[in-house]
Amino acid sequence: MDKVILTVAPTGAWPTKKDTPYVPLTPEEIADEVYACYKAGASVAHIHVRDDEGKPCMHYDKFEKTVKLIRERCDIVLNLTTSGGLGFTDEERMKPLIELKPELASYDCGSMNWMHTSVFINSPSFLEKLGKVMKENNVKPEIEVFDPGMIYNALYYLEKGILEPPLHFQLCMGVAGGIAATVENLVYMKNLLPKDCTWSAFGIGRTHLPILYATLALGGHVRVGMEDNIFYAKGVLAKSNVEFVERTKRIVTEMGKSIATPDEARQILGIKK
Repeated sequence: MDKVILTVAPTGAWPTKKDTPYVPLTPEEIADEVYACYKAGASVAHIHVRDDEGKPCMHYDKFEKTVKLIRERCDIVLNLTTSGGLGFTDEERMKPLIELKPELASYDCGSMNWMHTSVFINSPSFLEKLGKVMKENNVKPEIEVFDPGMIYNALYYLEKGILEPPLHFQLCMGVAGGIAATVENLVYMKNLLPKDCTWSAFGIGRTHLPILYATLALGGHVRVGMEDNIFYAKGVLAKSNVEFVERTKRIVTEMGKSIATPDEARQILGIKK
């Protein structure tokens, strides 16, 4: 595929201002960062929000303000998280997509031991409920998978009619408790995907660049941003998510491809504006 969907995940749930002063946390900071990434060429923005203390949250008012500020400035494809952290209720996790109706939202397709310290719970009943709510609100699931078993979960929900084809996968690699971010594992996971799907991948931290290069070589789409990696190079903090977007754009161009515009991304993913 000559067109590459470039997702930027500017905030995530873990980096704090102590980790890097450059991570955007408030709705205003996130919107400014997303707009700058849009101008630099990003196709999709994956949105997490924080509370007033900078902690991960699923507060609807934070999502509402962030989305409003972004939509006032650009037409980048919006992808809202439905996890945002650990311990939130089903209703808290689903309200932003029901009320704000983003074009995409994350669908974490299974539970896992998160960072060897806690449990990231996505029960079968929640996944069925979330799939139905997404379908009712015309929100396309971005099926996030942290190990191969989650791909098989997605295929089960596809067969059951909870998910609809064509599926879109995000291979999340290198999270402690999930599959390691190696090229061999990426190839293995890619080969498990259904043939008519679209897919993207990213590696956490220092595995970011090897997985990015391998994903592009295998024909996938890519994700960058401070949710996954705060360093531009070894020991060098990225001063903006824009740096990741601009570097990826150069790499994609050198490989004879180009970054999809938001409308081209919509066409590739089969979603409406």
